[in-house]
Amino acid sequence: MSADINRRRLIAATLGLALPAPLHAQSYTGPGYAGLGRSAEGFRAVTPGKVFSFPADHGPHPDYRIEWWYLTANLHDSTGRPFGLQWTLFRQALTPGPQEEGWANRALWMGHAAVTSSHAHRFAERFARGGVGQADVVAKPFHAWIDGWEMKGQSDSDDQSLSPLTLSASGPGFSFSLRLEATHPVVLQGDHGFSRKSPGGAASYYYSQPFFHARGRLTIDNQVNEVDGPAWMDREWSSKALAADQSGWDWMALHLEGGDRLMLYRLRQQDGSFTASGNWITAAGDSTAIAASQIAMTPIARHQVAGRSIPHRWHIAIPAQGLAIDCEALNPDAWMATRIAYWEGPITITGSHVGVGYLEMTGY
Repeated sequence: MSADINRRRLIAATLGLALPAPLHAQSYTGPGYAGLGRSAEGFRAVTPGKVFSFPADHGPHPDYRIEWWYLTANLHDSTGRPFGLQWTLFRQALTPGPQEEGWANRALWMGHAAVTSSHAHRFAERFARGGVGQADVVAKPFHAWIDGWEMKGQSDSDDQSLSPLTLSASGPGFSFSLRLEATHPVVLQGDHGFSRKSPGGAASYYYSQPFFHARGRLTIDNQVNEVDGPAWMDREWSSKALAADQSGWDWMALHLEGGDRLMLYRLRQQDGSFTASGNWITAAGDSTAIAASQIAMTPIARHQVAGRSIPHRWHIAIPAQGLAIDCEALNPDAWMATRIAYWEGPITITGSHVGVGYLEMTGY
């Protein structure tokens, strides 16, 4: 039996112990969406008052149980035809404590990539063990990768804006290769980067780079497209990102005409209630946190996909900002049938403001 087959079996066996069963047929019913509400005993807690440091915080945080590097882009070709793109790398520690080298390393990595058009949604998934070079993140010069997928900076990239970067991935029916450049530094979300997720203490450290502009090549179903458009990167890490009674979230990253950006999410409780949070980011890079009482996120139409009823049209109102918009999925069938399944795709914005954005919905 080859060493490569042995390695793949070891990865599969370890992942089978760490991750919930496949979600293609039914929703996850564990503590918090996809186990994000599990006990964080032994891992470092997320508390207010952190002073962020770059480039160090662009890299991994092994004292915390979970984290991700998450990029979405709203792209168009020379004719104006729209596309969406996702590139995500997740890290999960199996046990607290120092992460060792080689096969003794106790970190798991998972990558998701996707391309969406109005008529097609193509995606792929990768898994890796830490410590053996198959997946990792280096803070400076920035480099995040899993197998052949990578997000990579240069030695002269700016630490505060995490720019410029190159981005690439490929899978069945799609590939992309892009250059990302940002005009402003990253933006801290929540309370100076402390993002409270539940009254019981679940929280994450959270910052974004909402000012990326992407340009490059995207292929879907053998059709090659030269594309460009706005992109958004989220960085979060935590040891307990949800409470056990929270079933999932609805998250939006919006690029508004005129240059303002808006991040919104609502966290759903298992009893049907929810809490919301948001951040208004001006074209100049200034941000204002939006309280839950100021946010209305209302599903107005639903679509059946993968045996689930998914809200693919939303009405969003923030009276303090004079915002009353409708958001609609470019492709309502943008279901990520990955091991931990969810909906993820580009949206268009109409109403008091116009623009484009990305919508992620989990736990349905």
